[in-house]
Amino acid sequence: MNIPAEKELNYTTDMINDNFSNYSAWHNRSMLLSLLLNKKVAGFYPKETFLKEEYEFVRNALFTDPDDQSGWFYHLWLLDQTVKVDNLFVSSWPPNGSNICASDPLVLNQYAFPPGSASGFEGFPIILYFNEGVVGVNSSTVTVECEFTSDTNLVWIPVPANRSGYSTTWFTCLNFSMKDMLPSRHYRGKVSIALSEGIVSSSGVCYSRPFHIEFGVFVSSPVPKLREGLETQRIYWSGENFHATELHSEELDFVNRFCQLRTNGSDKLEKNDMNVDIIAEEISYFRELLAEMECKIGKLTLARLLMAHDALSSTSHDTYDQRTLPYKEILELYSDLMKMDPPHIHYYKDEYSLVFLKQELSDKESLLRYCYQYRDSSSPQNRSFASLRLNGLSLSRIGCIERLLWVQMLDLSENELRSIEGLEAMQLLCCLNLSKNKFSSFSSLEPLRQLKSLQVLDISYNEIGAHPIDTRRYLCTSPLSHTIGSDWKKTQQLGLSDVDISTYWDAFSIFKGANLTQLDIVGNPILDEKFKYFLRKLLPTMKWLDNEKSG
Repeated sequence: MNIPAEKELNYTTDMINDNFSNYSAWHNRSMLLSLLLNKKVAGFYPKETFLKEEYEFVRNALFTDPDDQSGWFYHLWLLDQTVKVDNLFVSSWPPNGSNICASDPLVLNQYAFPPGSASGFEGFPIILYFNEGVVGVNSSTVTVECEFTSDTNLVWIPVPANRSGYSTTWFTCLNFSMKDMLPSRHYRGKVSIALSEGIVSSSGVCYSRPFHIEFGVFVSSPVPKLREGLETQRIYWSGENFHATELHSEELDFVNRFCQLRTNGSDKLEKNDMNVDIIAEEISYFRELLAEMECKIGKLTLARLLMAHDALSSTSHDTYDQRTLPYKEILELYSDLMKMDPPHIHYYKDEYSLVFLKQELSDKESLLRYCYQYRDSSSPQNRSFASLRLNGLSLSRIGCIERLLWVQMLDLSENELRSIEGLEAMQLLCCLNLSKNKFSSFSSLEPLRQLKSLQVLDISYNEIGAHPIDTRRYLCTSPLSHTIGSDWKKTQQLGLSDVDISTYWDAFSIFKGANLTQLDIVGNPILDEKFKYFLRKLLPTMKWLDNEKSG
C-alpha cells in the first residue's frame, strides 16, 4: 500500500497505547525500526537516537503489568540491538603480542606434518574467533605476513560451518621448515583484517574495524613433540599428576594475553558510552521493580541487563576491570529463578554456568587457580605440559571459549554437561576429560569431529546407551545422509560380519577419521565386547582402550 515506515510505526504506537498486550504491534514495531535503521533514515540512525525513548516506552507497559509477556519480548529485542556492535572479532591464536617457540610441542602438536604438506615441514596454526558466525574469511579479507615462511597459499577453514557457511571459528595452517630457522633470531608474524565489507555476520553486520595481530616466533633446541609422547605414554587424570603454580613463563604469558584480549586497532567504541548509560539506567529501574515485587521475568531481564552492561563496558573502556561486575548478584538471580521456575531449570543452569565461567576465567589471578602442570613421574618420558582443570564445578554448559584457545589439556570431569557446544574452537586441544557428566549419546559429542588434534579422550561413566530412544541422537548426521554414505559403506567392509554396526552409526560419525591414541569409555551402558571390537577397528591409531593395551 506504499505506506511510509514512519507512518506505520506511529500506527503501532497507537495500537500499543490502546492495548499494550498487542504482541503483533510490538513485533511489527521491531521490524519497522530494523528497516528504518538499515536504511539509515534520519531520526532512526544511528540506533542511539531512538534507543532511550524506546526503553522508556516499553518500560511503561512492563511496569504497569509485569505478568504480560508481549512487552518483554520487545524489551529483549531492544537489549539485543543495544549490545550489538560491529566489532565482530574477539580472539585469536597466536594472541597479540605473544612470543612463541616454534619447536615447542605446545605449538605444533597435531599440526606438525598436516595432511597434504611436504615432508620435512611443520604446521603453524592460526585461529580467528568471532563473537558470532561470519562468512567471507579468506586470503582477500585476511592477510598473513610471516618472516619464517613464504607460504602464502592459505586456505581458511570454518570450524564448523553451518549450511550457510557461517562460523565463529576460522582456522588455517602455515607450512614452514624448522631446520631453516636460526635459533638466535626472532621472526615476526602479523595477521591483518583490513577495512572490508567482505566479512559479514549471520545477523547482517559487516566487519568495519580493521585490526592486526603481531607475534614473534623463535626456535630453541629441538624437543620431542607432544604427540610423539602421547603415542606411547598413557595419560592418567588422577590429581597427583597435576601440579599447581608450575606453569612455564611462556604459558603464563599466554594466560595473561588471553585475559587482556586486545588487538592493535580501533578497540574503543565511542557510541558504546551512550549505550552503557542507557543500560545502567535500565538496571536501576529493574532493581526498583524487584525491590517491590517478586517477578520471574524481571529477574531474568535484570541478569541479562547486568551482563549486557559488562559486554558494552569492556569494549568502551580500555581500563575496564571486569572484577567490578556484580557476578554475585547475577548468580543469585539465576539461583532464584531455578527455584521459582523448575520447568526451565536447565536453561537457568546453563546461564548460571556461563556467568560462573566468565567470573572465574576473565581475570588472570582467578584463571591461574585452574591452571596446572601435568607431570607423570612414573612415565619413562617424564613429560610435562600445561593443563586447565575445570572439574567438579557443576557446569552444565561451556563458555568463555575465546579465552581458552591456548589450552591443550582440559579436564571437565565431574560436571553436569549434556553438550560440549563451542569446544570445537579449541583447535590446539589434544587431551580431554569428559568423564562423569550427563552425556546420553554420541551425538551430544558432535564438536569432537572438528578437533583434529585430539588424541586422548575420556568419556567414561556417562549415560551413553542408557536411553533406548534418544531424540538428540538425530542431531548427528544419519548414515543414510549422502554426505557420509560412501564412508559408511567402507566401514561395512571392515570385516565386522558378527556386529550389527548400523546400531553404532552415531559413534562412527563422531570417531571416523579421529587420531585418538587413548580412549576411556568404561561405565557407559553401550559398552560391550562387540562395541569394543568395533572401536578397535574404527580407530587404528588407538593404543589404549580402558586401561587395556590396544593394537
